[in-house]
Amino acid sequence: MYIIVGLGNPTREYAATRHNIGFDAITRIADENHISLDTKKHKALCGKGTINGHKVILAQPQTYMNLSGESVRQLMDFYKASNEEVIIIYDDISLDVGCLRIRPKGSAGGHNGIKSIIQHMGTQEFSRIRIGVGDKPKGWDLADYVLGRFPAEEQMTIRETLGEVSKACEVIMSEGIEAAMNQFNQSKKSKE
Repeated sequence: MYIIVGLGNPTREYAATRHNIGFDAITRIADENHISLDTKKHKALCGKGTINGHKVILAQPQTYMNLSGESVRQLMDFYKASNEEVIIIYDDISLDVGCLRIRPKGSAGGHNGIKSIIQHMGTQEFSRIRIGVGDKPKGWDLADYVLGRFPAEEQMTIRETLGEVSKACEVIMSEGIEAAMNQFNQSKKSKE
């Protein structure tokens, strides 16, 4: 059983913001695989289903971002999932818009949701898919930037990227994290 968690903030005011790209990814995966996100438990909005023969739980934590680890820990405990069966999807300002980076472990890199998950899991070793949302423009406040929405000219890139994230999850579950890294970490290059 895999637990795929997309990070974001609950409530409508945060919908479709850069910081909620993890929620958007879960919605896309759910839609593509006919999984209903209709159960509220483990401090998350969850859906249970199958993707390419793998049983999955899709989750959008309903805590605020900096408490995401509470939900992840509850999900892991309830489903008796190991670290290897957890995939976390979240935004990254150090990557260009639409760029993916998949890793089997790593630090929080200043991301409060990941900081909370590392704290509650007691390890940095879990699969993560970082989605580039671009760096904040000079003079902008970081919170204002990540809580802002993608401009119209980036919408198509984001839609395509969410499709790539869905495929990347399938590859991680079927072929392993290394195969997913080889396939998707090169799918979009950073600007030179």
